[in-house]
Parts: sequence; structure tokens; C-alpha cells
Amino acid sequence: QVQLVESGGGLVQAGGSLRLSCAASGSIFSINTMGWYRQAPGKQRELVAAITSGGNRNYADSVKGRFTISRDNAKNTVHLQMNSLKPEDTAVYYCNRANVWSVGRLWPSTGLADFGSWGQGTQVTVSS
Repeated sequence: QVQLVESGGGLVQAGGSLRLSCAASGSIFSINTMGWYRQAPGKQRELVAAITSGGNRNYADSVKGRFTISRDNAKNTVHLQMNSLKPEDTAVYYCNRANVWSVGRLWPSTGLADFGSWGQGTQVTVSS
């Protein structure tokens, strides 16, 4: 079973930046598309960014141009650089397996291809 540990969240003012990290256990990491999901209070979890094993990326419209997803297959890590943060980006952020063509889709959905288990997530709070 894959274990996922997210870190890097915090409190930041609007317009600021944060860099999230996710460490994944297991040798299957390098062959899987990985993504960052987020869940705001009272809302469903949403896939906002995804990156294939070969480095192809896709983003939800709400974060396009502001967020950048990256990965290091040798270290089993995936990152999310978040710039120009807005109060509406406030959410708990999770990493998990994803379908690169399913950005914007709400979890749960068979089209998302997540592992079925989740880490604890990391809280991002953006103040206005």
C-alpha cells in the first residue's frame, strides 16, 4: 500500500506563495501520474493539477498560470509551487495518483484513478 505524506502548508497573505511537497513510499511511484487535490470547507475534493511520469502537466482553470506541479522520480516526491495565492485557494491539499485528463473533476470519481487511501493533507490558508 502506498503511503503519502504532504507538507509545506501554512498561513499566507493574498498574493503570496507556498511550496507544497509530497513524499510517497513504494516503487510504483515513478510509473504513475500524480496529482494535487484540494478540499475547501464544505466543498468536495477537487483535482487541481496533475503530472505524468514523463512530465506532462495539466491544470484546472482555477489555478492555471499560478500553480506549477513538478516531480522527482528518484526521490519519490511531487511538489506544488503556488504563486499569487487567493483567499479562494484556502483548502486542505492532498497528493495522490491521478488521471492527467481529469483535472477539475470532483472526488470521488472513477476517472480520477486515486490509490484509494489518502494522507493527512496539508492546510493552506490565504488571508485577504
